[in-house]
Amino acid sequence: MQRATSVFTITDFNTIKQQLLHWANQYSSCSFLDNNQYASSYNSVECLVGVGVVNEFNHKGGYQEALKAFLKDTPDWLFGHIGYDYKQELNTTLTNKCTDSIGFTPIYFFQPEIVVLLSDNLIEIQSLTESPITIFEQINRIVLTKPTFSNPKLLVEARISREAYLSIIHQLQQHILRGDCYEINFCQEFFATDAFINPLLVYEQLTELSPNPFSGYYKLADKHLLCASPERYMKKTGTHLLSQPIKGTIKRDNNDLNTDSILKQQLFESSKERAENVMVVDLVRNDLSKICKESSVQVTELFGIYTFPQVHQMISTIIGEVEEHIDLSDILEATFPMGSMTGTPKKKVMELINQFEVQQRGLYSGAIGYITPNKDFDFNVVIRSILYNSSNNYLSYQVGSGITHYSDPESEYEECLLKAKSIKRVLE
Repeated sequence: MQRATSVFTITDFNTIKQQLLHWANQYSSCSFLDNNQYASSYNSVECLVGVGVVNEFNHKGGYQEALKAFLKDTPDWLFGHIGYDYKQELNTTLTNKCTDSIGFTPIYFFQPEIVVLLSDNLIEIQSLTESPITIFEQINRIVLTKPTFSNPKLLVEARISREAYLSIIHQLQQHILRGDCYEINFCQEFFATDAFINPLLVYEQLTELSPNPFSGYYKLADKHLLCASPERYMKKTGTHLLSQPIKGTIKRDNNDLNTDSILKQQLFESSKERAENVMVVDLVRNDLSKICKESSVQVTELFGIYTFPQVHQMISTIIGEVEEHIDLSDILEATFPMGSMTGTPKKKVMELINQFEVQQRGLYSGAIGYITPNKDFDFNVVIRSILYNSSNNYLSYQVGSGITHYSDPESEYEECLLKAKSIKRVLE
């Protein structure tokens, strides 16, 4: 199928982006991916949107072979997700003991009716169904008004108590002392039942407070992801792969630039945060070496410090080159779940995660993103996110941190609360 394509000049980027988001939300399936104008040489597009479903990959079981065939047979744009529980396809000894009240499948992709690419002064519309001019007029006709629906105050509960969290961290550190693992990302859930929210409004409020470079409003019928992620999982451009794991966090002081600069330097010099970061870097290097050409895997930036609205983060960049026949299914088999959300060694820490976490991660710590017609792709890490099911009115957000022998359990708990600061503020 050939897409009709037109490019239009725009004069008010912020207004058209907001209109585009509201237009996309009219569809039962939509993916709105937003860079929030972060400057980076690695970014490919400022804002990318896919709506409507022409074809979909929603296979149950035997994902790898089916995914490979689907990618080969669909030379078009694809939008979708890989949930953390896709790990069970890749590690059949892992099982879930908890229920997932949100309901995203382990993996899903859809071929969209309409794709929209937005830059500072241009909007490109590609459509299989309607005239791009008609679509552009529809977007421009969206009237932006102040919301009439306000989010009621929610009763958000912790899945485990602070005391239980501290006890689990001590138990995990005993596993580290025994040599079972070196570092493990332990996550906890905060949730609300009978939660009646306007997902679009909550997403707008969340990204206004925390406009991160891998944000996304992702909706599949009654299932919603409201994502303000700062982290990239994996990007493929031609035969080049790029991964940028985050490990290392410190709060910001937005009221005092000098103090904020000192905090930033403290993060850079922290031996604990560097130890965590380099362990994840080694894990990503090892994962990429399974599929990349010999000697092509390199660390191009180690311990980079990046600033976001609430926190400074330590980010490293790892690259590699693959053979042309290597596709997303092969890359997932070698690298998923991402090391920043598991730990090292990966198989053992995933077993410990299953043992000690009392919630199912679902889409949290998985990825959302897109695949281009030539099979390039870019996927984030689903963190700093709200998950919501509008049928059963269940709302959830999860936060975690990397646990090592040197971790202070109280500090790790406070780091979790810091990462959830924007989410908590929006919901309260």
